[in-house]
Amino acid sequence: MGEYMNDQYVVAQYRVARPTNDIGEIKRFYKQGLGLKEIGSFNDHEGFNGVMFGLPGKEHHLEFTQNDQITTCSPPSKDNLLVFYFPEIQDRDSIAKRLVDLGYKSVEPENPYWKQKGITIEDPDGWRIVLMNTEGI
Repeated sequence: MGEYMNDQYVVAQYRVARPTNDIGEIKRFYKQGLGLKEIGSFNDHEGFNGVMFGLPGKEHHLEFTQNDQITTCSPPSKDNLLVFYFPEIQDRDSIAKRLVDLGYKSVEPENPYWKQKGITIEDPDGWRIVLMNTEGI
């Protein structure tokens, strides 16, 4: 596993975690739609179920958790985004088509910058992802 250093410390992994109200639909969106690899999951861990997706490996990954006793809140705003950068437009368009075929629609981004080379799609919980056709930063 790779490690990332800055001037003061080493980071072995980076995880973005958030709750969901429908872990089944989240799996469908991120695994079937985006094509991310499921790298782990758990059931009934102190009342929580969860799934993790690699981006594309384990160093950077997403985690979604669900607890039926806790109702999650809505996304903070329409400009809270998870952005995926695709150097090849056909890769971006293929994933966008797969998501649309699964029933997810593109939406108008709040910030017009994301329209220039991106496609914005809401996940089952209303959180937005952007599929950008650029090399990234």
